[in-house]
Amino acid sequence: MKTFSVINIGCKVNAYELSAISSLLIKEGFKEDNTNPDVVIINTCSVTATADQKSRQHIRKMQKLYPHAVIAVMGCYAQGNHKFIEEEIKPTILLGTSHRRDVVELINKALKDGGNYKVIEENTRQYEYEELGITSYTDNVRAFLKVQDGCNNFCTYCIVPYRRGKMRSRNKDNVISEAKYLVEQGYQEIVLSGIHVGGYGQDLKDCSFSSLINELLKIPNLKSLRISSIEESEIDDQLINLVKEKDNLAKHLHIPLQSGSNKILKLMNRKYTREQFISRVKQIKSLVPNVMISGDVIVGFPHETEEDFMDSYHLCEECFDMLHVFPFSARPGTVATRMDEQISPEVKKERSKRLIALSDQLYEKYANRFIGQEISVLVEKYDENLQAYVGHTSNYLEVKIPKESKVGQFETIILTKELIVSK
Repeated sequence: MKTFSVINIGCKVNAYELSAISSLLIKEGFKEDNTNPDVVIINTCSVTATADQKSRQHIRKMQKLYPHAVIAVMGCYAQGNHKFIEEEIKPTILLGTSHRRDVVELINKALKDGGNYKVIEENTRQYEYEELGITSYTDNVRAFLKVQDGCNNFCTYCIVPYRRGKMRSRNKDNVISEAKYLVEQGYQEIVLSGIHVGGYGQDLKDCSFSSLINELLKIPNLKSLRISSIEESEIDDQLINLVKEKDNLAKHLHIPLQSGSNKILKLMNRKYTREQFISRVKQIKSLVPNVMISGDVIVGFPHETEEDFMDSYHLCEECFDMLHVFPFSARPGTVATRMDEQISPEVKKERSKRLIALSDQLYEKYANRFIGQEISVLVEKYDENLQAYVGHTSNYLEVKIPKESKVGQFETIILTKELIVSK
């Protein structure tokens, strides 16, 4: 029996794809084994320069560790740097961000004849959605259900639309079928994932993202459905009402901001103003008072002055309960890389620290609102450092569970200050 190992570098979408490919290999008679595999599959990332470096390092490391193995490389870094990889690194199989279903056939060929294979489509914007079957990625507690791929936004700092291709939605019936399968397997929470999740349905005639959510929430015994991330412009009234009214839709919306300065938003090619963003978040919070709003912020974008940064800071104070902060990383091939007035690393670091400190304050303030209340927690793991089981609530508070618990199940507790896990 031939064995294989998979390595994910990057996002949950990459992990989902590897999970699907693993299932296809197992159906072909392979066995997953990380000790001395016959095949190593690496799904690469290119969202930052660090991700590029990690991708290169992992490919070379696997070649050195397993010199006789078939090394299959795919993903965003492979798509954008396939000529370099083919000429300098020379893996056995080289794919980009398409034809991933073909990897099993290519692996069998390489094992048989010892040849090298490359399948790269240069025009990523012509991709159609590639169905990989009912095989979702899980972290043993919740399942990640991929509903779309690609992006049409072309934010000036982002390489993803060039590597992943155009925004394309998965067939609705396949999404619902896979979700039902996951519930039947006992998963308590499903997280909708993709490159641009809220864009689902924009390329379909009779389905929107909100209508998909509505259909999924009707699945019997689905205890929790969570949206991984969604743009402000894609949160329509129907979705807000679903968050308000449906107990099995997580009371947490992660809404990328990137900047609170109208000048910087325009330079980023974001499709909203600070005023529109604030208005929509206020509307959501007025209708769903207990909802958590988290978001992404980029600091140190080209041309960002202290005034621009403070626009972001004050907007975050007004709108968010938790932040993910990223210093701007120039990606070759993007518009932002060619902009003048690049910000120094020292300034990026200092501004990042200020926003992270703000995030800590916002999270503590939000969490304290629920002290003394009965809350439901999805148990995720036993934390040796905390000497307790930990998990997340519907509104994404991370808490300790003060009793023996079973991973993968919901527990109801009374929240105290001591049970809140600091971010």
